[in-house]
Amino acid sequence: MKNSLPLFLLSVSACAIGPDAPRSNLTLPEAYTTAYSAPKTDEGLWWDGFEDAQLDKLIRTAINDNLNVVAADARLRAAEAIARAQVSDFFPNIDGGISVQFPEGSAPQAATSLSAGWSPDIFGAQRQALYLARANAVSASASARNARRLTASAVAATYVELRRTDAQVALLRQSLDLQQQTLRIVTLRAEAGLAADLDVQRAAGDLARTQAQSGPFTEARTRASNALAALSGKTPGTVQIEANARGTIPSYKQGLSEGVPADLLRNRPDVQAAEANLVAAGQAIGIQMADLLPSLNLSGFITSPLGTDDLAFGAFSRANAALNVPLLDAGRRWAEVRAARAQADEALALYEQAILTAFQDVENSLVAIQAAEERLSDLDDAVSASEIAFDQLQALYTEGLATLIDVLDAQRQLIASREAYTNSEASVAQAYVNLYTALGAPVEIASGDDQSSDLAG
Repeated sequence: MKNSLPLFLLSVSACAIGPDAPRSNLTLPEAYTTAYSAPKTDEGLWWDGFEDAQLDKLIRTAINDNLNVVAADARLRAAEAIARAQVSDFFPNIDGGISVQFPEGSAPQAATSLSAGWSPDIFGAQRQALYLARANAVSASASARNARRLTASAVAATYVELRRTDAQVALLRQSLDLQQQTLRIVTLRAEAGLAADLDVQRAAGDLARTQAQSGPFTEARTRASNALAALSGKTPGTVQIEANARGTIPSYKQGLSEGVPADLLRNRPDVQAAEANLVAAGQAIGIQMADLLPSLNLSGFITSPLGTDDLAFGAFSRANAALNVPLLDAGRRWAEVRAARAQADEALALYEQAILTAFQDVENSLVAIQAAEERLSDLDDAVSASEIAFDQLQALYTEGLATLIDVLDAQRQLIASREAYTNSEASVAQAYVNLYTALGAPVEIASGDDQSSDLAG
């Protein structure tokens, strides 16, 4: 994708009457308030940190084929074409034509004509319009990059959810094995007259409730697969991703490195688009102010009949020069200037809001990573303790030294701890996805580096 004119070039006004857009007084903090540092965003494709080949293929395919991206690229091409077309206003336009008259009783009479017109850019309105068109092209370019940023984020988040479901299914199998083992022990004790039939029914009820979770997990995985297909520009059911039998959830392996808040302004395309819109709003003020001043229009034409022996003798030409001076419009032009200034104030507010939102997103993601990793560590301890408690109670129950209620409670605690640990693993992965999305980390794939394969199955 082509890069449009840099923003700092667009900030230069075309002429003296073209006021700049209002300036932002927003003060940027020197550091984030969280204990974690934000990562640098210029170290390649951020999702490489997950070291997951399937995720890499999915994101690469979506970045190329996602329909929102395709639409954003089309808008960019249109904006660039409009910016190129705006240059033509600096030059005269020349048109030619042929006319034919059919007078009654006479032979048809044909004539050729050549007309030209030009409006000199005396007060810079056309130059302001050109800069506005270029600013719109920069905004469209940033919006196209933003579409890729959001698409990569959506694919990664959906993929994490799909792998979370795979992990939950693997955990479900473990839980069923655990409960079936308990049911067998209870059944043997009941057959030997050492346990009541009520205990058998309790154990069987826990097993049935766990088996009932299979259907929702299947539905959740299908929904995730369909979402990935739509993100890749494909119909539901055409993207098939093999289940991870081991139940492994992607984990970010590169950690965090030091970054600075200024990265947001340089990398987040939605902030860049808002800045370009602010520049465009400043140029729009200049266009409206130029409309308050006189304008000069130069025109002329030459016409000559066909079929005469002396074309020069029969030719007719005329040149015109018209100076248009605004006199009375009941305040319309000044109202349009005030409207343009108000729209520039709106663009400034949206630009500052984009910056604040970006900082908020980063801060929230950093806090989420810290909280999720601390929770994951605590849950790891909880799983270990629950496994020990269950093994001990099951052994005591087998010897008749503990009740089934104690065993089932320990079993439920173990299953709940494992489920919480699995969900926390997914939360950590999701927090990293959110962080790099918030930072506007690069998602552009160099030409020739796209090795994504067809995901349709």
